[in-house]
Amino acid sequence: MSEQTPLSSPRIRSASGSLVVAIDGPAASGKSSTAQWVAQRLGFRHVDSGALYRAATAVALAHAGEHFDEQAVLSFVGELSLRPVQHSFAPIWKGEEMEELIRAPEVTRLVSRVAQMRRVRDWVDANVRKAAEGHDVVVDGRDIGTVVFPDADLKVFLIADPWERARRRLTQRHGRAPTDAEIAEETERLVQRDARDANQTVQAKDAILIDTTYLTQAEQVERIVSLAGVFRGGGLSDGSPSEG
Repeated sequence: MSEQTPLSSPRIRSASGSLVVAIDGPAASGKSSTAQWVAQRLGFRHVDSGALYRAATAVALAHAGEHFDEQAVLSFVGELSLRPVQHSFAPIWKGEEMEELIRAPEVTRLVSRVAQMRRVRDWVDANVRKAAEGHDVVVDGRDIGTVVFPDADLKVFLIADPWERARRRLTQRHGRAPTDAEIAEETERLVQRDARDANQTVQAKDAILIDTTYLTQAEQVERIVSLAGVFRGGGLSDGSPSEG
């Protein structure tokens, strides 16, 4: 995928208050990185629901190893908080950001299990909604447009061929072009993950489907920013990005 950062653009202001752009899709479809770039382009804040699931998983692993249940996870998530960091909200544990910790392989392997826990999902949803209060936001996840923000102004559902998703994930993880054998193995993992997440990863009826298989990330961002402009009736202004 292209590493070119999209150029800046005028921001969109909602005449009625805060605006929500919901971006959903399966694992490794590029939701989070695309949402972050879109937020920067629009001058919004980015809320990554997946980061909260990963943070909950990481804290549970730290306390109980892999032998945790839903009640255990709920007893640990009280140690977590969300803090505005530049254009995003970052999960915080013990006063520190968790970006490196939540991307650990063991977290990636177990986060789907945590995301299926109903009360943990309720906890994530509540925190995402709270983060969005009073802010224009771009929120990504698997049920943002169906459960968390069913009335979002703009809903986008990103998909990509499993092989391409696997290739992108491995390239990002290892910083090199993966072999076909590596891609095949990762593709199988993603297909299994898709099956586990099927009940949660559902396209909203009013979401716009974007197949990113043959798109660069810059092109994905451009499409969503253009859609956001249409949804606001072309209401672009020259205002500077919001800090709040």
